[in-house]
Amino acid sequence: MTKSMTNMNTTLNYSYPLNQTSQIITESIPGPKSKKLRAIEDNLLAPGLQGFALMAGIVVDHALGSTITDIDGNRFLDIIGGIGVGGIGHSHPQYIKALSEQLNKAVIGSFTSEVRVKLLELINEHKAHPDLNRVQFYSSGAEAVESALRLAKNYTGKWEFVSCWGGFHGKTSGALSLMGSDFKDSYGPFAPGAHLIPYANCFRCPFNLQDKGYPEGCGLYCVEYARKQLKMQKSKGIAAFIIEPMQGTAGNVIPPNEYMKAIADLASEFEALLIVDEMISGFGRTGKYYGHMHSQIRPDIITVGKQFAGGFPLSAIISSKEITSAKPWSNPSGSSSSYGGNPLAMAASLAALQIIDQDNLVENSRLMGEYFLSKIKDYPTRFPSFIGEVHGKGLFMGIEFVDSSNNSKKTLRSPQLPLPPLAKDKCKIIFDEFLKRGLLTMSYTSSFRIQPAMTIDKETIDNIVNIMDEVFLKFHSHNIP
Repeated sequence: MTKSMTNMNTTLNYSYPLNQTSQIITESIPGPKSKKLRAIEDNLLAPGLQGFALMAGIVVDHALGSTITDIDGNRFLDIIGGIGVGGIGHSHPQYIKALSEQLNKAVIGSFTSEVRVKLLELINEHKAHPDLNRVQFYSSGAEAVESALRLAKNYTGKWEFVSCWGGFHGKTSGALSLMGSDFKDSYGPFAPGAHLIPYANCFRCPFNLQDKGYPEGCGLYCVEYARKQLKMQKSKGIAAFIIEPMQGTAGNVIPPNEYMKAIADLASEFEALLIVDEMISGFGRTGKYYGHMHSQIRPDIITVGKQFAGGFPLSAIISSKEITSAKPWSNPSGSSSSYGGNPLAMAASLAALQIIDQDNLVENSRLMGEYFLSKIKDYPTRFPSFIGEVHGKGLFMGIEFVDSSNNSKKTLRSPQLPLPPLAKDKCKIIFDEFLKRGLLTMSYTSSFRIQPAMTIDKETIDNIVNIMDEVFLKFHSHNIP
């Protein structure tokens, strides 16, 4: 079932239901049934699940659109979206129908299927550039990234890679080497030839040049620094640069378009391929079909996942015939995966991408992202003691929590002395206050990431923002311990 609205002279179709709300019926969250099941699971399941799931403590019963209902009957508004996985929302009826039908046909195997051919044709219709028309399927983001690295080595004959500070490309061995955070501290040694360069996270400029302005004032200093660093460090040559057009794990960071163009030029200067990791920014999340389209660069390889199959575990790489012909990557079984391209995964992805097209969700993401941002863009002015910046492209948004308690002027930030992130215990207080009101968030870190379903509507956004306003007002007035 679909409904439509007229907005900015554009008719948009998006999925039922609309105007979704939260409803809390238990005295505390999690409720008693959730607590009971979580206690059993905690004794049997290895630790290490995603932080928001552990902190919320709820047990999911069912989900629909932009809401999740737990086994105690509490209904939550969801702006986590599986961390960018839930582009078409929960339990879309067309998606359910497509998977149900495929379950009655075939599920496993690498043989050609009609549904895989249809999916490849649909991906080709949306190809980012004319020659990026070859696809290989995998089951996880890290698996696709690892394959992209192998392909770059085979094509170029080189083995060094460049990634970015704050970057995240998976938790497998090769991807860990390219991770730009201290998460990897205890997992060394790492693959040789891994170079990390600064990312243009301008709110928290790695060189504290916030007062210089971008790009005129700072002169793209982070890119010039990277150029000099790589000239001094590279050995046999760089196979590829791998970069997120917008960084997810680092806080849904959106660099200036000029930065991405400069990185593309830098890759060309070093005669390296450009791998654009679109796991979280692909298929309309940012208001364009692919995130790199905002900066009009041309990748050599694209990695995709998350929204790609509506929640079903599926990833892929997209490249050209010339590059994917490199051997041994192109040999029979040279780039295959046991689960990649199976009929059930293909049906899931075909349905998800068809829904994105039919319900006009790329445009809806752009418009609803603009609307959502308009409702919260004044937060740094309203709540300067703990909110430093609000940013977004489409429904890929973020809020930077800061601690201005030691800033006598109570300004949003000082160019000479950037405000520190808000302490984790205070972020957790905000997370818990949202949870009590029925809003599931990633506000438990100082970089609060927001990525709701692309099927979301204005009324549901209003209901979300009302909860955010209430919690932030309470926190700002020091009524939260």
